[in-house]
Amino acid sequence: MRLNQFFKNKRILLTGACGTVCKEIARQLIYLEPEELRLIDNNETGIFFLREEFKDKNVICYLGDVRDKEKIKMVSRGIDIIIHCAALKHVILSEYNPFDVVQTNIIGVQNIIQAATVSNVKYVIFTSSDKAVNPTNVMGASKLMGEKLMTAANTIKFNNDAIFASVRFGNVIGSRGSVVPLFMQQIKKGGPVTVTDRRMTRFIMTIEQSAQLILKALSLAKGGEVFVLKMPVVNVYDLAEVLIELLAPRYGYNPSNIKIVEIGAKPGEKLYEELLNEEEKNRTIELKDLFVILPAFRAIYQSIKYDYPDIISNKIDKVYISANETPLTKGALKEYLLKNKVLERTEKSLYHGI
Repeated sequence: MRLNQFFKNKRILLTGACGTVCKEIARQLIYLEPEELRLIDNNETGIFFLREEFKDKNVICYLGDVRDKEKIKMVSRGIDIIIHCAALKHVILSEYNPFDVVQTNIIGVQNIIQAATVSNVKYVIFTSSDKAVNPTNVMGASKLMGEKLMTAANTIKFNNDAIFASVRFGNVIGSRGSVVPLFMQQIKKGGPVTVTDRRMTRFIMTIEQSAQLILKALSLAKGGEVFVLKMPVVNVYDLAEVLIELLAPRYGYNPSNIKIVEIGAKPGEKLYEELLNEEEKNRTIELKDLFVILPAFRAIYQSIKYDYPDIISNKIDKVYISANETPLTKGALKEYLLKNKVLERTEKSLYHGI
């Protein structure tokens, strides 16, 4: 089904609407002609500016928190689709505030599921993270629990035929939580640029691609799946070198004068990124642009037919981790950054709050 057919005339709720990815989802959805968009976030200033951006469009902005069950129930009334992006995402801050992470990333998901069930919402998608795969920290474990709750929600629908599914992200390059804004600020000051370990590799996706993944996954979802986008891999040290080459002259520096300093991996930080592990590969379908991880307890979901267009294989033979993939060359990485206007978009977000 074409995306405009799927989203046209639908009423859609987006949580965490002030986040980089969720704002992009809203911008893309506007062109797909939904009947109504409802945006909710606990960021008062951010919601105010979103309201200004979407003025005179069929967009309603709400101030609220996914921890507030009654508010979520209220804004879910009459909704066809929920895109749940609201979360606490910073690994270190989550370690210092674990109970807050439980309230937002786990209880918040529960509130979304219960509100969707009461309001007969047809589709719910949850945005997860690579940190959910073999988690080493509170944030990752909370995201894994969010995925499991979303899958299990397909068993408690009662008379509602709602579909609950998840998407799992790599690094959204240029978003506020990515390393690119940090490197850019360090280069602007003349360095040094701090890299944790020269062996570190990461999957990358643009903000636009992340939004497109969510919208495509919604149109494909049957219930209980986790969708993973096929992505290029970068070596983080190479990324630092390419950014220095591109940005140093812009900020009035000679690239050769900006040093890169290795500071060592942070506690719990992996040298590679995992998006699909050994256990999951045995229940994964490969599509042209995506991997689809099916529920582990297939006996419970026998009534669901997991049929998709563009299936390449009903089985994959290896895990999907960045250490196993060939990173982009520095030339290809430079082209990727320029083609996708990553630097311009990051600067706009950093210095203009957009």
